[in-house]
Amino acid sequence: MNVMQAIKERRSIRKYKPDPVSDEAVDTVLEAARWAPSWSNTQCWRFIVVRDAETKRQLAGVLTDLAHGVENPSAEAIRSAPVAIVACAALGKSGYYKDALSTDKGDWFMFDVALAMQNLTLAAHAIGLGTVHVGFFDAVEMAKILDVPEDIAVVEITPLGYPDETPGVIPRKDLADIVFRGKYGGK
Repeated sequence: MNVMQAIKERRSIRKYKPDPVSDEAVDTVLEAARWAPSWSNTQCWRFIVVRDAETKRQLAGVLTDLAHGVENPSAEAIRSAPVAIVACAALGKSGYYKDALSTDKGDWFMFDVALAMQNLTLAAHAIGLGTVHVGFFDAVEMAKILDVPEDIAVVEITPLGYPDETPGVIPRKDLADIVFRGKYGGK
């Protein structure tokens, strides 16, 4: 599968078969994440691979909108997929030059983790596994469940497993609607 095919065919998967995912397959997607670009090659990402059903149940439990009492639609995917991968970031590394923030964007860790997770999800798709980017959760509670130290931020979680659904294509905006030439607004 070439890169453009993987990009265009990857879908957010929320239903998984119970079939186990091999350590080799998990290592393949983590290897793809490891090769993502990062700010000044800081590689601030850290990954926690969770297979334990009780831990996945606890993680799914913090995927709730407490203000509205609504469970994140991906919570059942975290519970049912054979694997959950939690992406974290070492704080104070990315976006810094000589120990000082270098941009008006602050700590760059969200960008770097997003790049790594996109590599991971595309690699997963290429080997027949499904994922979904999940960021709507209580990161503080998730960190407690996983014993994440305070200098590490929990950023994203994805279930990983063999898809038990085939979502359709969601339309994309035309390039003419999102690309400007020369200056913003230029056609």
